[in-house]
Amino acid sequence: MSITTFKAFGSRNYRLYFIGQSVSLIGTWMQRTAVYWVIYVQTHSTFMLGLTAFATQFPSFVLSLFGGVVADRYDRYRVLLFTQLASMVQAVLLTLLVFFNQYTVAEIMGISILLGVINAFDVPARQSLIHDLVGKKEDLPNAIALNSSMVNLARLIGPAIAGIVLEKLGAGTCFLLNAISFVTVIVCLLLMRLPKQNPQTHSKQAMGELREGLIYLKHTPAIGLIILLLGCMSLLVLPFTTLLPVYAKEIFKGNASTFGYLNSFIGLGAIGGTIYLASLKTGANLKKILFVNTLIFGSGLCLFSHTTILPLALFFAMISGFGMMSQTTICNTIIQTTVSPEMKGRIISCFAMAYFGMLPLGGLLIGSVSNVISTPTTILASGVTAILIALLFSKFLLTGIVKTGVSV
Repeated sequence: MSITTFKAFGSRNYRLYFIGQSVSLIGTWMQRTAVYWVIYVQTHSTFMLGLTAFATQFPSFVLSLFGGVVADRYDRYRVLLFTQLASMVQAVLLTLLVFFNQYTVAEIMGISILLGVINAFDVPARQSLIHDLVGKKEDLPNAIALNSSMVNLARLIGPAIAGIVLEKLGAGTCFLLNAISFVTVIVCLLLMRLPKQNPQTHSKQAMGELREGLIYLKHTPAIGLIILLLGCMSLLVLPFTTLLPVYAKEIFKGNASTFGYLNSFIGLGAIGGTIYLASLKTGANLKKILFVNTLIFGSGLCLFSHTTILPLALFFAMISGFGMMSQTTICNTIIQTTVSPEMKGRIISCFAMAYFGMLPLGGLLIGSVSNVISTPTTILASGVTAILIALLFSKFLLTGIVKTGVSV
């Protein structure tokens, strides 16, 4: 690791963004961990775990394209500020529900749907804003890799804290801490010094701009294939995390802390992967790295699937996390560094739709399948599928070059 690993921190606005989002995402992972644990403890149903994932993320699939249009038509900074405030309100509502009511699974899922709607507008604005926060545009790939390390650091810390808080203080405290975490990100956003945005005139209506983005995607097949690969992984492999409560409670005979450790070791592996990406020199072949890491991801899941010894399972979970990290980070980097600036919000919304849209469908699928063929066999099938997807896209990933910072 060298000083160039953190070169994007030379931009003041990006530093503020990183600090605020780091705190907020820890809270988000605490809330997510608590929601899944509460659902499983109440229902003991893998199908309900999948249904919860579906309810939380499917609204993003439906609305992400419109979120991209909003990110391109309006001031992305103001859109992000609004979505962060809305996310804080959602967390407060969930806190009040748990603290003051005999809540039901349906009520928790209902409030979770609200978060999915917010994320449909938050993700395109947040991801496309990174371009504006980095002073030197050649540092953009590094900023995206650091952004991914932030997400995975939160995945390491958040579930670990959530496991302890769930055991000692209950789910309501996890939701409350998430609500408080949004104060930091909102303050950091308000401290940023961004150039004044001049109002843009739009010759097309919103639907026309949406159609324009889809036409652009059609005429740039390299980007389309990246999004298709991510969609396949999101549908068939990435939802494996939905079944982790089953491993914690049934296979390892543990509790909420065990669930937190499983999530955290996946996050630990992902952090290692993102530090590796952030340390890459200009000219590294991102597509080849994506191919290799997808194979690592699939192999890690296969090894994890039928392991009954917890320390060994944590090690295999860490390997899986290392490979899993590439799916979103490299895909996002390729899009951010090759898409025309005026199309960035709309194409990132397609990226978000492939990720957030397929994940809930995949969660529903993996929860249903595990009821039929057992949870370990379902995870094994997910690992084999990841390897098959890597081989299916191997011609695209191993020919032509997309390098850090440039597209060839």
